[in-house]
Amino acid sequence: MTRSNIAALVAGLLALVGLALGAYGLYRSANAQNQMTTLQATLAADAETNQVVLDRLGIATLQPAQATDAANVARDPADVPPPITRTAPTTVQVTLTAREVTAELADGTTYAFWTFDGTVPGPMVRVMEGDTVEFTLVNDLSSVNGHNIDFHAVNGPGGGAEVTNVAPGETATFTWKALHAGAFVYHCAFPPPMHHIAQGMYGAIVVEPVGGLPPVDREFYIMQGDWYTAGRLGNQGHQTFSNEKALAELPEYYTFNGHVQALTELYPLQAEVGETVRVFFGVGGPNKGSNFHIIGEVFDRVYSGSDETFTANEEAWYVPPGSVSTFEMFLDVPGSYTIVDHALYRVQKGAVGVLQVSGDPDPTVFDAPELDNE
Repeated sequence: MTRSNIAALVAGLLALVGLALGAYGLYRSANAQNQMTTLQATLAADAETNQVVLDRLGIATLQPAQATDAANVARDPADVPPPITRTAPTTVQVTLTAREVTAELADGTTYAFWTFDGTVPGPMVRVMEGDTVEFTLVNDLSSVNGHNIDFHAVNGPGGGAEVTNVAPGETATFTWKALHAGAFVYHCAFPPPMHHIAQGMYGAIVVEPVGGLPPVDREFYIMQGDWYTAGRLGNQGHQTFSNEKALAELPEYYTFNGHVQALTELYPLQAEVGETVRVFFGVGGPNKGSNFHIIGEVFDRVYSGSDETFTANEEAWYVPPGSVSTFEMFLDVPGSYTIVDHALYRVQKGAVGVLQVSGDPDPTVFDAPELDNE
């Protein structure tokens, strides 16, 4: 092979090496670009995931507490309609007004509640089995949203929701017959219904059997709700609704009757030794049920639905979201009895109340030495 041939061969080999190196460089560059694109997409997804986590954990800066339309929306648990004593069905007229109000959820913390008649829960409605109910829903002119009502006691489409859609300033009326005795939830079901419930639009309707329930000395009305706020539990300022926490079912607050101190500081329950007490206890939700318990008491009778199906001698009773149960007990001795959801960490989030019983002690039932406070 001549020197010129060798030179040509070497030149050819060097050209091939150059092409190979160039191709490899292009491959490395494209691969690096692909890796960079993948990394950027991963970082973006991670950032989105992290933001969801932050939203669900409540990492949010709150605006200052807003001026309130009412000090609070807490309903007095003793505000109960009188028992039914008649035996003949009649026509009962009921009117509720949807009101959107800013009020206190906890000390130093405000919230924009949506309510029936300005309280959470809304008023307890009381009728008798066989009654005809003429119901009217008013949506206050100051409202921003449309509202309606779904009675779980109604036999008919949507429990009445389909015929009671009302814009601000509008009114709707429908008539229905109470066919089933029991205690039932009512709530707003305007789309999206879960959001309207989460804002506080729920209450209870009691349909008594003909002639009424057995008489008791006192009755109380309590409903539990779970609250999904952008800020964390205890943050002061104006809390807003967090859809992320609601979807994740991670409430920041639980309340009895619309405020974390409703049944402790605002309206503790009051009764006397020797009295029989009935508690209508419901759960508005929207997501979490309640394990209702009064520490230091045993419920003589508990029933969901008809009082004929009662369970005797219960300690705690699960009430699911969108349901009401009835609890009856005899008060033997005086003292302060704590009302809880026995999913007990919820006590720290507001699910706590007090039943204050006064009267003479009975050492045959409960006898303990005096506490030494010295």
